[in-house]
Amino acid sequence: MAGGPDFVHEEAALALGHIRIAGVDEVGRGPLAGPVTAAAVILDAANIPEGLNDSKALSAARRAVLAARIRAVAEVSVAHASVEEIDRLNILRAAHLAMVRALRGLSRPAGFALIDGNRLPEGMTMPARAVVRGDALSLSIAAASIVAKEVRDALMRDLAQQFPGYGWEKNAGYPSKAHKQALLHLGASPHHRRSFRPVHNILYQDK
Repeated sequence: MAGGPDFVHEEAALALGHIRIAGVDEVGRGPLAGPVTAAAVILDAANIPEGLNDSKALSAARRAVLAARIRAVAEVSVAHASVEEIDRLNILRAAHLAMVRALRGLSRPAGFALIDGNRLPEGMTMPARAVVRGDALSLSIAAASIVAKEVRDALMRDLAQQFPGYGWEKNAGYPSKAHKQALLHLGASPHHRRSFRPVHNILYQDK
């Protein structure tokens, strides 16, 4: 796993006396539709699945295999912030809300959290550190990124069955050319983020 994520950040927290180190990451800041999804993962240091990496660096098939392996050996919690919350709060605050919810959803509280990004969410009730590019540096955050991506992609495939035409089964709600063309032809669905400019512009272009 040369050049990939390692357990250094987790070991530093453990050395300070913290136990139950959770890696936290979110996916879905960029899409025009669907919720933002976060995962919190507490790995067993003695049983870490091989091949963990930033979810964006993995194929869909590899992500699916690793997500199942993570769930088999680690503590996992997944949470969302809704489209309504994204539009009301803004995408960053909604992503942070999903992260806090994921941490709260663990079966037993984490003692320390490693948060992907450069800012800690408001409402944190435990010691934590923000790790820039954490999904490429920390095995726990990488695991969280894989689980969150798997869950959100599956959710968007389900929504694609209910709202066909936007290609969510392929683009997961991201602003692909085909998705933006479908927005123009079909209009916005209830799952589109009204606060995002491409959606807003289409909805209000005639006003």
